[in-house]
Amino acid sequence: MIDGMTLSLVGLAVMFGMIVLHVPIGISMLLVGFFGVAEFIGIARTFSLVAAETISAIGSESLAVIAVFLLMGTFATRAGLSAEIFRVAAAFLGHRPGGLASATIGACAGFGAICGSSVATTATMARIGIPEMTGRRYDAGFAAGSVAAGGTLGILIPPSVIMVLYAVLTENSPLALFAAGLIPGIIAVVFYIVAIEVVVWRRPDLAPPGSRMPWAQRLKVVLGAWRSILVIVAVAFGLYGGIFTVLEAASVGATLCFVFALLSGNLRSKAFADSLIETAANTCLIFVIVIGANVFGRFLAFTQAPQVIVEAIEAAGFAPFVVILLLLIVYIILGSIFDTVAAMVITLPFVYPLVVGSLGFDPIWWGIIMVMVMEIGMVTPPIGINVFVLHGVAKYISLRSIYRGIAPYLAADFARLAIVALFPALSLTLPRLLGYM
Repeated sequence: MIDGMTLSLVGLAVMFGMIVLHVPIGISMLLVGFFGVAEFIGIARTFSLVAAETISAIGSESLAVIAVFLLMGTFATRAGLSAEIFRVAAAFLGHRPGGLASATIGACAGFGAICGSSVATTATMARIGIPEMTGRRYDAGFAAGSVAAGGTLGILIPPSVIMVLYAVLTENSPLALFAAGLIPGIIAVVFYIVAIEVVVWRRPDLAPPGSRMPWAQRLKVVLGAWRSILVIVAVAFGLYGGIFTVLEAASVGATLCFVFALLSGNLRSKAFADSLIETAANTCLIFVIVIGANVFGRFLAFTQAPQVIVEAIEAAGFAPFVVILLLLIVYIILGSIFDTVAAMVITLPFVYPLVVGSLGFDPIWWGIIMVMVMEIGMVTPPIGINVFVLHGVAKYISLRSIYRGIAPYLAADFARLAIVALFPALSLTLPRLLGYM
């Protein structure tokens, strides 16, 4: 008989090996969890457990939210809402040195409030922002860095698919996480714009200023973006005003985006089918991850490995914030090697009981911290999924140039992470005031 800790380590090694061989993370966790649980309760009962987890996932309202938000983002892209948001941001910021880069950050935040996905935000804004910036003599690497970094706001600015996934896996309120992400999201936008100002102050040639737009024309641009404003206001007001549940808010947003896409003429029968197929594929991927994570978590519960790790850290006598610092370093390293979602899902069974149960930190605060660390992982070499997505859209910009352009934003990310970690009230005050905690 193998002891539980050894069995869990063997399971982790096998799972990471499968991930390296490009087996999808959900399938890797499901297979390792299945055979691990079977070691304790037998094959027949394990099949019953997997069936129960599958039924639970399919019937979960929280997971239905993910599907509807993904659909909303797909329809929003078809409707051209991202271009509207960029035009508004550029109208007010484009005349400043580095103004179009700042406008890109603002547009990413705005589109993230509709889309909920960093990868989709990066891909969409790359097609809009980079040609605009390079056409006005911006350095290509600097322009690409602003899109890659701004794209990470897609998972921090509510609504966020990753926040819903964290809420499902830890049994917390998605609405509380959405509210908790608002202030850190604003801080992120401000810090990114400050980073742009500092870089352009030192190197004005990287991002020359454009012409100032008259106020009458700015007003015209704002009025022309009424569709995007309506979607954002309807979802946010209904959600935080207590009118809609999270699922209802997602449904209202998806319906509005569907109508706008239909009226724009960009949602013909093939485009509509492609939108549904894309949403279904991404939703199924997330469902498999959730099912695999739950089965893998059951396996770890049988081995009692999380409890052993918690007890070992408690016995070591480290101060709570020292443990948090070590965890953040580990997550940044994991995020630079593995997919960030995989890093979160795999480690939650170990880390969540430690941070929330043993150290006593708030689960909503830790959820926001994890999202911010995942943001950093999305632009950190050697993986940096946002970087590769952007490079796929703008192949003429080298990876070296993109990573060089990201450097100032990474400095802003680490500063923001330190501030939100040291001052939990920045993420917890708003959900408490709104009664979500």
